[in-house]
Amino acid sequence: MSAIVVVLLLAAALLHATWNAILRSGADRLWSVTMMCVIGALFALPLAIALAPPAASSWSYLGASAVLQTGYCLFLVRAYRDGELAHVYPIARGTAPLLVTVGAALFAGESVGVAGALGVILISGGILTLGSGRSQPDRRSTFAAVASGCFIASYMVTDGIGVRLAEHAAAYAAWQAVVTGVTMPLVYLAIRRRLPARPRGRSGAMVGVAAIFGVVGYGVAIWAMSRAPMGQVSALRETSILFAAVIGAVALHEPVTIRRAIGGAAIAAGAIALAVHG
Repeated sequence: MSAIVVVLLLAAALLHATWNAILRSGADRLWSVTMMCVIGALFALPLAIALAPPAASSWSYLGASAVLQTGYCLFLVRAYRDGELAHVYPIARGTAPLLVTVGAALFAGESVGVAGALGVILISGGILTLGSGRSQPDRRSTFAAVASGCFIASYMVTDGIGVRLAEHAAAYAAWQAVVTGVTMPLVYLAIRRRLPARPRGRSGAMVGVAAIFGVVGYGVAIWAMSRAPMGQVSALRETSILFAAVIGAVALHEPVTIRRAIGGAAIAAGAIALAVHG
């Protein structure tokens, strides 16, 4: 993996951890994530219009990705209802590289070597450590976090295949944001029976920042998957776990325990092992 890809993915990881912290700190997270999708779509729309459209063969993957992204958002909102950032985020993000590596091997023919296997073991161990670290475990938030990880892996493999068919990574990434900005409000409307209100004040500004961070961060990941193996991209992107742990402790005043530190370190080490695999 080239140095520029690594640097950009690390920057994307920081952006991702930041918007998750913003989402976790909000009162109405379903509204927040819906408005993030809408604002992200508006942010990406000019680029989508300006660029040549992705190849026709990639549009089915765009549609599938939007549906999977919507499922991910719903489970993430559910996980953050009862779970802390430092508990939910590592489980959701730590599950993804393992599943992306397997999915990429099955559907895109990507191979897994010794370093990849080591990464899988470290990530699995870290997840088990984090999942067992609560004196009164909230099974619902843990289940929702694992489900979020499954959706992450599904949409990343889908987009990894789609962007390689698209022939234009930037156009694919822009349209992915636009389509998701349509599907998520429809789900919100089905749940709340009303359209999301226009963001106002500080909450609106924070959601706007989170939306741009989300679109740019995942756009970088989509671009990287057009140049590098999906498992490596996903793993390096999940170094955001470390950023999230710091943000959770400093900004959200969440407790830092030895178990969390060990689990987070194991997941991060596994992500690094997967990143250097091959």
